[in-house]
Amino acid sequence: MSEILVLVEQVEGEVKKVTLELLTLARTLGTPAAVWAGPGITAEAKARLAEYGAEKIYVAGADDLVDHVVAPKAELLAQLVAASSAAAVLVASTAEGKEIAGRLAIKIDSGVITDAVGLGKGFTADQSIFGGGVNVHARVRKGTPIIAVRPNSTAPVAAAGAGAEEQVSVTLSDAAKATRVVERVKQEKGARPELTEAAIVVSGGRGVGSAENFSIIEGLADALGAAVGASRAATDAGWYPHQFQVGQTGKTVSPQLYIAAGISGAIQHRAGMQTAKTIVAINKDPEAPIFELADYGVVGDLHQVVPQLTEEVRKRK
Repeated sequence: MSEILVLVEQVEGEVKKVTLELLTLARTLGTPAAVWAGPGITAEAKARLAEYGAEKIYVAGADDLVDHVVAPKAELLAQLVAASSAAAVLVASTAEGKEIAGRLAIKIDSGVITDAVGLGKGFTADQSIFGGGVNVHARVRKGTPIIAVRPNSTAPVAAAGAGAEEQVSVTLSDAAKATRVVERVKQEKGARPELTEAAIVVSGGRGVGSAENFSIIEGLADALGAAVGASRAATDAGWYPHQFQVGQTGKTVSPQLYIAAGISGAIQHRAGMQTAKTIVAINKDPEAPIFELADYGVVGDLHQVVPQLTEEVRKRK
């Protein structure tokens, strides 16, 4: 079977969940080959990639691949597409991933699809558009398909691959090195899990009422070992940082449990969380659209319901 290149998303050598999702998708359509761009690959990372089906791991360890912005990774992938006659290239549909996909499409004269939520025979991509209101099927008609897949749209499933490592060197153009990263500021990681990879997410919306009241949402999240999310209304009001926004213009999550407190359920928010396995809605408006999507609903004031729920969770620990 033809190789399918999967660009690895990693932080300080730790492979991110979305990469395991991409490898799972790639296995259904060809032979997965992971592409590691930059230094820092570890034995643990290679084992993780092989665990989820990577038959080959291309390792391009040059510092230049991360010392410049985006373009070097596109050139690396273009070189590998030509050398391996890859059947397709899969990247994460993040801000960086989509830019890499677009640049790569120009370099290899191929079509590109972004924000795919599924992938089927013939590299036909499923897309959820217009805020999740319409589902479409799309297929690249020219060149090597380049597909950016939304994080959390596929459940990662382990299936061992050979994980054969192949070192790769790449000669970057002057254009790719025109912009240099001059400083990195490390954001301190809190005790809560990362929003896009959390098994449980507790989100608050307009009904929370203020930034101070978000402590109610955080309390339940901490009791459950969950990540905290927020609706666009809450982040636009300045009640919670924008990096925790869940929705069409924020982050897409697909946890085992999603608790929406004080969120009406506008279609833009639903687009970012509707693939959660179990959805619990807490809202004092019995007509709120979120109840149409919820598996369980509580009609009540979140300022009363959530603290009681938090207390019950803590009692059971």
